[in-house]
Amino acid sequence: MYGRCPSCGQWGSLDEVVALPAERSPAPDRRAAVRLDEVVEDGQIRLSSGYQELDRVLGGGIVRGSLVLMGGEPGIGKSTLLLGMTQGLMGRFPVLYVCAEESAQQVKLRSHRLGIDPDLAQNLYLLPETDLDVILQELSRLAPVVAIIDSIQALYCSSLSGAPGSVSQVRECTAALMRLAKRQNSALFIVGHVTKEGAIAGPKVLEHLVDTVLYFEGDRFATHRLLRSVKNRFGATQEVGVFEMVDCGLIEVTNPSALFLGNQADQTPGTATIVACEGTRPLVVELQALVSPTSYASPRRTTTGIETNRFLQILAVLEKRVGIPLSKLDAYVASVGGLNVSEPAVDLGVAIAVVSSFRDRPLDSRTVLIGEVGLGGQVRPVSQLEQRLKEATKLGFRRAVIPEMPILQSYELELIPVTRVIDAIQAALSVTNKK
Repeated sequence: MYGRCPSCGQWGSLDEVVALPAERSPAPDRRAAVRLDEVVEDGQIRLSSGYQELDRVLGGGIVRGSLVLMGGEPGIGKSTLLLGMTQGLMGRFPVLYVCAEESAQQVKLRSHRLGIDPDLAQNLYLLPETDLDVILQELSRLAPVVAIIDSIQALYCSSLSGAPGSVSQVRECTAALMRLAKRQNSALFIVGHVTKEGAIAGPKVLEHLVDTVLYFEGDRFATHRLLRSVKNRFGATQEVGVFEMVDCGLIEVTNPSALFLGNQADQTPGTATIVACEGTRPLVVELQALVSPTSYASPRRTTTGIETNRFLQILAVLEKRVGIPLSKLDAYVASVGGLNVSEPAVDLGVAIAVVSSFRDRPLDSRTVLIGEVGLGGQVRPVSQLEQRLKEATKLGFRRAVIPEMPILQSYELELIPVTRVIDAIQAALSVTNKK
């Protein structure tokens, strides 16, 4: 007589089938979860990368055991920044640089250009390898405090059939690196390619796996670069670090507001100054607008650094609520330096810059404009107003046109609170520079 074994499911004679006990013994008491007050803080101090701007974006420094993903267009300076970072780290502990896209000789040539101290080079290990298994073995053997993987799309796992850069390969390689980083408490920096739309190439789960996602932005034909955090488990998001590309690599910009301000002595109609907040950092930025008669059936609308839909909304408010006939005029707006300023607090500066160009009247170069423009023509309050006013005061501005809202402290600024766009226009255009 035959029957199926209830434990393994195989068929056999009835006398060979082992009967299960009627009641299983209870499983041992294993507590997988712990209370928050039971978690022991290790009290580790964040590591300085050698770049204050990079430390700012990371939330105060490098966290051991973290996985940081950095993306950007080709030639923007990702590898240059990370190799320059090693100079501030390898003087204290070993650093591993996995150059999956370059040879060791090419990396050494770049280190000479960046001026890396050769006396400290004994703590910098280069690994020109793309095999994930070999890389994991070296990471386990050296146990570096910080390691750099350049880039994740060049790695491959031999147990998978996909080509390097495929969805399965990128996902598996990132997951394996994440497990190793958490296990041996090493901070890993991973370089990622981007698509033509600007997003990091590969599956979206790649950004979910890592602790921090950084984007290196900027025009490759310009000198300045912006490092922006879009995800950070250990700090604020949308934090921005500013660098400048020079012959010897990347240097930090200590006063980024001066980078995005034009010549304040040259007063030109259509120029306005705003204070944008990128993360927790206020940046004073000059906006330029131009309004001219159109020669086309449909007027042109062009933006640089400003969100196009937001610009179209402001033009509609000016025509409907202020009475400026912009529907038959070409309108252009740009931020100096190409900085992307898409937050609502720049609306008032864009609106008044357009009006200044339309009326051909320059604005006071010592006046800043802060406020969100509503569809009804209102000037709405904005966040972090105190920080914006502090930055304007520090740079020597005299006046600020702001929304009507409570101010907690006094500033060395003449504050002009307004509630409607037309009031802001009258206040801004009625002020003339004192020679």
